[in-house]
Parts: sequence; C-alpha cells; structure tokens
Amino acid sequence: MEDFEEKVKITEAMDTDVDQNSRLQIVSLLRQFLAVQQRRAEAYAKLKKGFTELGDSAYQQLCNEITVEFSDCSKEVLALESTFLSPDYCRNDLASLLRSVQVQEKQKLHLTATVQVLKKAGRPSERLVSHENCKFRNQHECVHVHEITEAAGTEEAEADAEYDNAMKEAIQGVQDAVTTINEHLEEVRYEIAALEEN
Repeated sequence: MEDFEEKVKITEAMDTDVDQNSRLQIVSLLRQFLAVQQRRAEAYAKLKKGFTELGDSAYQQLCNEITVEFSDCSKEVLALESTFLSPDYCRNDLASLLRSVQVQEKQKLHLTATVQVLKKAGRPSERLVSHENCKFRNQHECVHVHEITEAAGTEEAEADAEYDNAMKEAIQGVQDAVTTINEHLEEVRYEIAALEEN
C-alpha cells in the first residue's frame, strides 16, 4: 500500500510540474502577443509622424515599410492563434481573443488610411486650385472664376458636409477600434496575472 501512495505522490508532483510549465508557456506566448501589439503601436506612431512631416515620396516609402511591418505582425499573431488552437494548449478562448484583435486592427488600419486620404484631399471648399488650364494672354484669364449662384453654393456646402461626415465617421471608427483593442489587451493582461498567480 505504501508503494501505491508513493506512486500517487510522484504522479501528482509530475502533474503539478506539467501544469506549471504549461502556464508559463502560455504566459510567454501572451507576452509575445503584447510585444507584437507594441510594435504595431510604434508603427502607427511612425505613420502619423510621417504623414505630417514627410513629403509625398518619402511618405510613400514609409507606407511601404509600415505595410511590411503590419504584415509581419499579423503573421506572428496568426501563428500564436494557431498555437493556442493546437492540441498542446486547447485554449480556444485565447485564440478567439487574438482573432478579435486582428479584426479590429484591420479595421483600424483601413480607417486610419481613410482619414489620411481625406486629410490629404482637404475639404472641397478649401482645396487649392491649379491654374494649369488657365489662359495667359495679356493677363491671367482664370477658368476657375465662376459666377456665384445659390446652386453652386449649395453644391459646395453639400460636398463639405459629405466630407465632414466621412471624416467624422472614419475618426469615430478608429477610436472605436482602439477602445476595443485596448479592452482585449486588458483581458490578455488579466489572463497573464491569473496564470502567474497559480
């Protein structure tokens, strides 16, 4: 009987070590995920700074670099998601959480690009006029000078309102995505804390 009790104690100790090792591996994977999210945040900061400070050519080059960075981040998160779904972990809850962040990140990137395109274009009533098609005889004969009519004023106001609504909608969408992402990241941090407590 003592031999049996000794075997049970050894088996229980081994199970505890396996559980502890598994928890530590999950914590490590979740920390990798948080590191990827940090890289994404840094990429967004570069993108925002580049948009305001760089010329078109340099900004386009930055966009290409940021696109590669976002793609790499997505691949890493997909690999982590796959790991959590594997039989070694069977953590569908964590895989689902990572998938939700991926969806929100995609939405955030799309809407961030929309905001930048809108900002670059500017409000229709405030856009700079190119005088390339104007005539220059003895003096400048501007093709952009039109009689101001109620219809033209209404058309311009409608275009501005449409622009303002599109900008507001895109900005709100980015803010909503960021809020959701941050909530999911908080869930990841709670999971890490719970796993480290056990």
